[in-house]
Amino acid sequence: MAKNKQPKAREIPSTSKQPKVAGDPQDYYQKKPAWRISKMEFSAPFGWHILDANGIASILEKLANFETMTWREILLDAKKQNHNVSVDKLIKEAQDRLTEISLDDLDELTSLHLTGKGRVWGIIDQGVMNLLWWDPEHQVCPSHKKHT
Repeated sequence: MAKNKQPKAREIPSTSKQPKVAGDPQDYYQKKPAWRISKMEFSAPFGWHILDANGIASILEKLANFETMTWREILLDAKKQNHNVSVDKLIKEAQDRLTEISLDDLDELTSLHLTGKGRVWGIIDQGVMNLLWWDPEHQVCPSHKKHT
């Protein structure tokens, strides 16, 4: 004769869900920046390959200067020059490139103003900016100045 087998549990699982957040996602504003280079692009259209030694040295100097500030000072206090930009505001070529490199799930990229037109683009994750593109001509997201 077959016995009627019923699964048994040691505990009754909780039916209430409680979201658990390790920390405030905005906490990185209190941190000083750090840089990660594994996602840097070295091909057209926004590649670092176009820089010579002097250009690289200049960018490194400016990034080192950023390291003396917090992300709050960089992105909030100086938000006119440095800011997060929604991916849908980027030119189509940049959006297509994000798809090609499997980063099309991002909502925004961060732009840091380094020279008159020159920008560094990247992804900030817990206070570390993954450097992505060098944009010497401000093409990734051209500014449309009012009244021009």
